[in-house]
Amino acid sequence: MKQQKVTLFRPVNQHELALIAASNFTAFPPRLPDQPIFYPVANFEYAKQITLEWNVPAYGQGFVTAFDVDAIFLQKYTVENVGGALHDEYWIPSEDLYLFNEHIRGPIRVVFDAAKDL
Repeated sequence: MKQQKVTLFRPVNQHELALIAASNFTAFPPRLPDQPIFYPVANFEYAKQITLEWNVPAYGQGFVTAFDVDAIFLQKYTVENVGGALHDEYWIPSEDLYLFNEHIRGPIRVVFDAAKDL
């Protein structure tokens, strides 16, 4: 039986993308001490909005990554809505990020580069 997957998205800056690349596009880097939660989002539009409104102004660059996660693993986390209809995200405690990374299926893909795709 084929394992079900959920596609999630993550807006990242150049530094975080370099760390993802260093993992051969298989894992997200550990959170910093002042970042207790990892926030993958449920749709591309929301990730693009974060990239354009946050990453580009703060870092001068922004990217959106897409990746697939085991659906059964993801069920233990709830979808949190943090604003409008598009603003759905998962709140993954930073101490669970290594488990989350183990349940990513396939590569983490760059699906939007603000410098090229606008």
